[in-house]
Amino acid sequence: MSKLLAAPLLIGVLTCFAFEASAQVETVIVTGSRVREDAENSPHVTVSARADHLVTKVRVVCDTRDTTKRKEELRETLRSMIATAQRTTSISLSVGEDVLVPFTADMLDKVIVPDSKPETSDAYVVIRTELSKGDTFDGATDRIRKFVAETAKAGRTEVLIEQSFNLGIMDPERYRAELISKIAADAKDIAALFGPNYDARLDGMQHTIEWYQTGPLDLALYLPYRLAIAPHGAP
Repeated sequence: MSKLLAAPLLIGVLTCFAFEASAQVETVIVTGSRVREDAENSPHVTVSARADHLVTKVRVVCDTRDTTKRKEELRETLRSMIATAQRTTSISLSVGEDVLVPFTADMLDKVIVPDSKPETSDAYVVIRTELSKGDTFDGATDRIRKFVAETAKAGRTEVLIEQSFNLGIMDPERYRAELISKIAADAKDIAALFGPNYDARLDGMQHTIEWYQTGPLDLALYLPYRLAIAPHGAP
């Protein structure tokens, strides 16, 4: 499964939405760039979790020659996407890069940008489908593809799935208590192997939770902590 999600032309445009209303932040994206490296370098204590969403970024493109008409066709298609998503129970729209916020009708003109081709304009929107316990990767991707196919497109507008599929997780810090409990138990067990005169020392517990992908819809969450074992009273 391809994991990397990127849209280089829109990083500057879309990232700004993540900071406009932090109270609206819902989903953090698990990007492919951190999967292999984080799995190799993370501590061995992790908490397994199923992702909350499968997400992909779509390109909404229109090449109608008249600029005013082209932008209106894009707006109409984007409104149609919003309305279609609102009629479903498992599809929602967002904007952003690593952190997603809901895509709303008042953002239409912010996401429409000139394409590299003349007389063409684009908009990038993230489509997100909620994952149930019994979901499969294929089932979740099919829901997104069906949503794209069923969305009404205005004029010469197309909605193209050109990016790969990634996982999204909501509020990863909700796993902190469970993770710290497992780390503390593991540190205690390791210190006991050295004898009653040794203590475990943990550093880095203040860091935010990080994660990497372990399966098509599954994640491992961890804290980048360091464990040291030292005799009682050692500096």
